[in-house]
Amino acid sequence: MEEIKAPAPANHKRKIIAALIFAIIAIVGGITGYLYIQYKKIHITTDDAFIEGRIHTVSSKVLGTIKNIYVTDNQFVRKGAVLVEVDSEDFDVRVREASSALDAERTRLSELKYRLDASRQRFEELQAIVEAARANLELQEANMRQAEIDIKRAENLFREDFISKERYEKTKTGYDITLAQVKAANGELRQAEASLETQKALIKQTEAAIEPQRALIRQKEASLRAAELNRSYTKVYAPSDGYITRKSVESGNQVQAGQPLMAVVPLGDIWVVANYKETQLEKVRPGQRVEIKVDTYPKRIFKGRVDSVMAGTGAVFSLFPPENATGSYVKVVQRIPVKIVFEKGTDAGHVLRIGMSVVPTIIIKD
Repeated sequence: MEEIKAPAPANHKRKIIAALIFAIIAIVGGITGYLYIQYKKIHITTDDAFIEGRIHTVSSKVLGTIKNIYVTDNQFVRKGAVLVEVDSEDFDVRVREASSALDAERTRLSELKYRLDASRQRFEELQAIVEAARANLELQEANMRQAEIDIKRAENLFREDFISKERYEKTKTGYDITLAQVKAANGELRQAEASLETQKALIKQTEAAIEPQRALIRQKEASLRAAELNRSYTKVYAPSDGYITRKSVESGNQVQAGQPLMAVVPLGDIWVVANYKETQLEKVRPGQRVEIKVDTYPKRIFKGRVDSVMAGTGAVFSLFPPENATGSYVKVVQRIPVKIVFEKGTDAGHVLRIGMSVVPTIIIKD
């Protein structure tokens, strides 16, 4: 029986077609590989990235009992809105006590000022009395000098019998009276001067008491201010616009000073922290465009810009940084955090949340 052979031209044709297909596949693969390599050169991507943001922890500054709570979980609040109110009755009492103490010290200062004014007025009066007493003494001393002249003349005249004994005795009596008046005037002057010195000392004592009293008033004012501040702390306000999270307090709870009550998260100020390998960051610069894919919204692409590159690797700032000088060194490619900020308006609806996983792609060349 004779063997049947396929026509040679058909086999040859199939080989040519196969070779052409292989060549096309190789060319397409090469072009695809080249384009992929070029794409990877200008598109730096990592899946080790998360959304970060500011978290304002809200706590009470004073010890007390929660009286009212004005917010609920996940509620949006404006900056300055009252979140929680602590019972202020005890603080009102302290404010009243501090205010009463301040009023008492101010009254004491008014009394000292009134006493000082009265003392100064009395001092001026005593100065006038001293001047009058000094003038009276000078007058009596002048009279005394005249009386001495008269008594000497009378003695000479009486000795020579030119005047009567009665007249001599009257002259001597006048001299004695003048002498007594000089002594009295001198006593009055010394008494007035002593009173003036006493009044001067009283003025100095009162003046010395005023400044400590003013210092005491400042202290009481500070105490009142502190009491008023503590009372104002009974109302806890939102530190910024944002959403309430981690609310851990209810009405009637006893809270300590500094105890966290809740947190406020402003979703209008969020960014991406992308942990790129150190081998990827050669051409990364601030200001470069970034396309951000979010796992929660796979069909959306958010726009951003490179803001900055961290000053160290993540390992350096970890709780237990590596000690490469121990003798067991193994080289590991490090990751460096890159901060990426969202472009304005790219998340107008605030659909992004802190902690979401994202895949940012830095476009290092347009």
